[in-house]
Amino acid sequence: MKRYIPFILAIILAAFGLLTLFLSTSVIFDLFEIRAKEGNYVLFVVWSNFISSIIYIFAAYGFIKRQTWTPAILSVSIIILIVAFIGLLIHIYLGGIYETRTIGAMIFRIIVTLIFTILAYLTIKKEK
Repeated sequence: MKRYIPFILAIILAAFGLLTLFLSTSVIFDLFEIRAKEGNYVLFVVWSNFISSIIYIFAAYGFIKRQTWTPAILSVSIIILIVAFIGLLIHIYLGGIYETRTIGAMIFRIIVTLIFTILAYLTIKKEK
């Protein structure tokens, strides 16, 4: 069962990455009228999610191939998301418009990425 854990994590991470990729590109390129549904989105947050989605897909591959660089690229995603979150807080402080749910979504995304980073470190480092 232990050898299947990286595959299960890869499937979950790939699904999360593909969903994030779809939603962020839909907002950036105004596909399927999702931009209007998002309301007062903050563009740099959407771009950070887009970049993270690509990292998630690469990390899913890293889980499958049990690559030792997987935790490192997920750490890069955490840094990108934290910088974007700080930028969002500054944007809010300066009176910029935003959706309240963006704060919760960013916190959720940072925590999920942190969990996947820890799991990558624990599962991949042990096997090598």
